[in-house]
Order: sequence, then C-alpha cells, then structure tokens
Amino acid sequence: MAGTKERIVGTTGELFRRQGYAGTGLKQIVAEAGAPFGSIYHFFPGGKQQLAAEVIRTSGRAYQQLVEAILDQAPDAVTAVETGFAAAAETLVATGYADACPIATVALEVASTDETLREATAEVFAAWVASGATRFERWGFAPDDARRLAIVLITSLEGAFVLCRAARSTEAMVAAASAVTAAIRAALVTSPR
Repeated sequence: MAGTKERIVGTTGELFRRQGYAGTGLKQIVAEAGAPFGSIYHFFPGGKQQLAAEVIRTSGRAYQQLVEAILDQAPDAVTAVETGFAAAAETLVATGYADACPIATVALEVASTDETLREATAEVFAAWVASGATRFERWGFAPDDARRLAIVLITSLEGAFVLCRAARSTEAMVAAASAVTAAIRAALVTSPR
C-alpha cells in the first residue's frame, strides 16, 4: 500500500488530469487520498504549488515510461505511432473523455502565470522530446529528423487530447495519428541513415 505522500501525489495527478490545477482544491485532494489535511503541508511546505510541481514531474516520468514501453515494443516508428495513438483514443473513450494528460492540462492553465509550474512542465516536455528522439534514432533516423519527429509526435498527441476532450470524439486522435505517420514516412525517404 502506498504511503501518505504517494497517495497525495497520485490522487493529485488524477485530479489534475480531469479538473486541471485551478479546479483541484487541497481539501478535495486530502479527502480523495484519505489523508489528514496537515499532511499536505508536512510533505509540501510550499503548499499547492510545490505539490503541483512534484505531481507534474512524477506524472511526467510515469507517462514517459508508458510511452517508452509502447514505442520499444514496436518493430518500427509507424507501428509505434499507430499503436500509441489507438491506445490514447481507447483511454479517452473508456474514461468518458476525462482522462487525458495532466502535464498539458496544467501547462495550458499556468504557463503564463506561474513560473515554477511552467518550468516543471517544460522539463517534462523536454524529457519526452529527448526520449522520443532517442527512439527515432534507434529506428534509423538522423538526429535532427529524430528530434523533429519526436516534437511532431508529442505536439500532435497533446493537441489531439485537447480536441478530443472538447468534441467528445476520437476523430482528432485518428487524424493526428495519420499526420504523424505521414511525417514519419516522408522522413524515411529523406533522412540519411
């Protein structure tokens, strides 16, 4: 069983995915985590901002590991993208379009108003780009193409999450997967190996 701090972090990540940063209150966090209210300030003396920064980094690592597992199992980049985007679409449908990425949700809310949380989200996105680029390089793409494709993958996926949630449809996820695979196929033709 997870300790109190881990329950608080996990619960906060779940709430951020569904409600965002501003829509998630400390009382709700401790109630859903089954933790005493004072435990927030015991583990996070900086309050909600410090908790949010840790949640962003922790969730970012967890999502990175999940995506890496999908990518590493695929025989090639196109199959990896098709598998990953299909899984994202299935998750959205299964959760009533409520379960998307907490990093993007928070980044959209606070990037212009909270430097601490902007930096935390930027660190996570930078790690994701580096991880994706590494995988594209393993599939034989030149470093510049690999980095560009990783950025295209992440921006397409995150943008698709936003559109899918708003429309309550996976159409944007399907379109994004198609666009990313087209970019990969085009790079296969031009990328020196």
